[in-house]
Amino acid sequence: MTYSELYTPMRTIMTPGPVEVDPRVLRAMSTPILGQFDPAFTTIMNEVMDMLRQVFQTKNQWAFPVDGTSRSGNEAILCSIIEPGDRVFVPIFGRFGHLLVEICERYGAEVHTIECPWGEIFDPQVVIDEMKKISPKITAIVHGETSTGCMQPLQEIGAACRELDILLVVDAVASIGGTEVKVDEWMIDGLIGGTQKCLSVPSGMAPITYNERIEKIILARKKVERGIATDEERQHLSNHPPIISNYFDLSMLQDYWGPRRLNHHTEATSMLYALREGLRLVLEEGLDTRFARHKLHETALIAGIEAMGLHLFGNRLHKLPTVTSVTIPTGVDGESVRNMLLHEFGIEIASSFGPLQGKIWRIGTMGFSCRKENILFLLGALEAVLLRHNVKINVGEALQAALDVYNVESHKTVVL
Repeated sequence: MTYSELYTPMRTIMTPGPVEVDPRVLRAMSTPILGQFDPAFTTIMNEVMDMLRQVFQTKNQWAFPVDGTSRSGNEAILCSIIEPGDRVFVPIFGRFGHLLVEICERYGAEVHTIECPWGEIFDPQVVIDEMKKISPKITAIVHGETSTGCMQPLQEIGAACRELDILLVVDAVASIGGTEVKVDEWMIDGLIGGTQKCLSVPSGMAPITYNERIEKIILARKKVERGIATDEERQHLSNHPPIISNYFDLSMLQDYWGPRRLNHHTEATSMLYALREGLRLVLEEGLDTRFARHKLHETALIAGIEAMGLHLFGNRLHKLPTVTSVTIPTGVDGESVRNMLLHEFGIEIASSFGPLQGKIWRIGTMGFSCRKENILFLLGALEAVLLRHNVKINVGEALQAALDVYNVESHKTVVL
């Protein structure tokens, strides 16, 4: 069999991830390969760590990517601090809270949960009261829940965790780089980000950061591989069980990313180039400017959706700025609409999971996909597709409403 040259169709990706990759990031990925211990490459590693600290808004020593998709970061932090029998508390308000439970259970944790309906978030005091009741070692929670489009406030929870001596681990995969995430100010002990969402880098790395409270646990469990350990390290016996995972063992990853440069795995060279360029572009734009851009295009999208006669899903007061969930009109085949958008216009939006399957569309406005032309293109295409599906909408209103938002903003500043 003969295979043709690889060709992928051009798409306008408006899902909650992956999103369109900035062309400058794609160019960086074609940079020649370096050896993982070449001084030129270790300099790049150090630059990535420094840029991650700025994006995470932290002074933590440790801020580096785990090679793997976003959940590899969740697993790396959780498996490195959970010892069998540890009590972990997970407030669940969507699909990815359930994922945190799954990971914690697999590493032997005693997991306690509370749940609220998908589309809502928790009053922070409810979370705090539950923590006081069960006294967990760790509270693990999602910041931006892409399955619903809701965002959980964390500042009060973080302060309470610190006061109660509970470790706070946060999944910020969908929010980092698109909306405010303040690791130090919110007293977050461990945080996981993602490359394929607001950073507009291909999927394949999970940037993480953690503080000295987590590092203390990691070092107490440290066990270096026999093939690379020193005699002293081979003889070292800890009172704590070693970290179960080898690949996600943060004690060894620290030695790889730190001055010792102790080999752990072969770094994903081209992905690190991509992450470096993605982070550079975030910092070049400026965090405040970038967050304002995401908010502007979210506002224009919502204005168009509502002017069309459609309705948002979820708690509007705690909406995730990078994901807009839209209730599918009664009697409409949501998958048929999605398929027509994809095949006739080359636009991809997402459905959802679990109890929301077939009930909402999720539209991502993240990173490089978060642009004026994408918003206007999507609104025009969605109107055309809904008309083809005999949905009663306010014809011609969506684009005008979005343009009104941009017109108002253009009088304030330059539209990005």
